[in-house]
Amino acid sequence: MSHYCDLAPGHPFHGPYHDHEYGFPVEDDRALFERLVLEINQAGLSWLTVLKKREAFRRAFEGFDIDRVAAYGEAERARLLADAGIIRNRLKVDAAIHNAGVIQTLQAEHGSLKAWLDHHHPLDHGDWVRLFRRTFRFTGPEIVGELLMSTGYLPGAHRDDCPVQARILDAAPAWARSG
Repeated sequence: MSHYCDLAPGHPFHGPYHDHEYGFPVEDDRALFERLVLEINQAGLSWLTVLKKREAFRRAFEGFDIDRVAAYGEAERARLLADAGIIRNRLKVDAAIHNAGVIQTLQAEHGSLKAWLDHHHPLDHGDWVRLFRRTFRFTGPEIVGELLMSTGYLPGAHRDDCPVQARILDAAPAWARSG
């Protein structure tokens, strides 16, 4: 079975993501929100499809500005559903808008989405899935697992012999601090 560490290096889209983002801790709520939206949109599709559309997602969701997205109404929803640059799925668009509002609540209660994640860490994958399902929309086991692995809350993004793994460990992801 192939691993992302075998497939990604040198690829024009997978390579930069694998080498500089995947598995590294994410501090910024806007970046965490972007990753959540991208993972939700990957459901049923390839990650390459999402990475190719990433810039279009950034434009469509106004740089993943949480407050702006949370305030989206019918006009913005219709704009997103008409945008051929992104994945035009009503459930996924609605989840992004709803989840932006959830993040606002978590920011008010915990100071940031990252602080909320840190508050609940460490959890095993199943407990994370249950927490996300109670909190967010469109967050099943694969989406939650990939989101948390890609942002340093769960291990497994890279093989131990992948050169990127040493850089990730130097960045002290949450899973390495708790283990």
